[in-house]
Amino acid sequence: MRLVLLGLPGAGKGTQGRQLAAQYHIPHISTGGIIRAAIASGSELGDEANRYISHGNLIPDALAIEMVRQRLLEDDCLEGWILDGYPRTVQQAVDLDASLADLGSRLDMAIDIRIRPCEAISRITQRRICRQCGAAFHLKYYRVRGKGACDRCGGELYQRADDDEKTARQRLRVHMSSSHPVVHYYALDGRVYSFDGERPIEEVFKDVQHVLESTGLAGSKGDKR
Repeated sequence: MRLVLLGLPGAGKGTQGRQLAAQYHIPHISTGGIIRAAIASGSELGDEANRYISHGNLIPDALAIEMVRQRLLEDDCLEGWILDGYPRTVQQAVDLDASLADLGSRLDMAIDIRIRPCEAISRITQRRICRQCGAAFHLKYYRVRGKGACDRCGGELYQRADDDEKTARQRLRVHMSSSHPVVHYYALDGRVYSFDGERPIEEVFKDVQHVLESTGLAGSKGDKR
């Protein structure tokens, strides 16, 4: 089973990706996580990516596809994977298809989680991350153990630099001009399924599961690379 998760920033791609990964025992690969790890490492690749990310812009296609390709070659991806945050442009989608074809594989499905822009802004600006375990929380909904403390481990919560309102609005503008057309790219050959992402998390997850089962993907991790 090889999937990509599409949708506005804050749509819940990460949440759905983690649940799907746990359900079907395949890795949930957050390209944002890959990029942030590279930035934190201080590598040349990370520094290059940071010059774009810190201003709310997309990293260049050539840089993005190389980072993703290397990740998909790792052993835990042999039976399938879930990509979260990639592709973000039509050219990246084309490049991904080409890379997979070179590996004798293909993308099975694109899952499009839809929310309104105003909902995306609210979710992004109220999101907090745990410094210790990396868990993400919405200030309105998380169970507070202590002021600014993580529900899971008690670690300190912080707001990512790219989650402020100014950067969030820029990210939405970039998404609508560059990333939204990816949905139409996958629609051309019937690989995209859209879901209302403003409903409760479990309702969205059940609908995604239903589609995976009805298309025959659930219960089979897919062919090896």
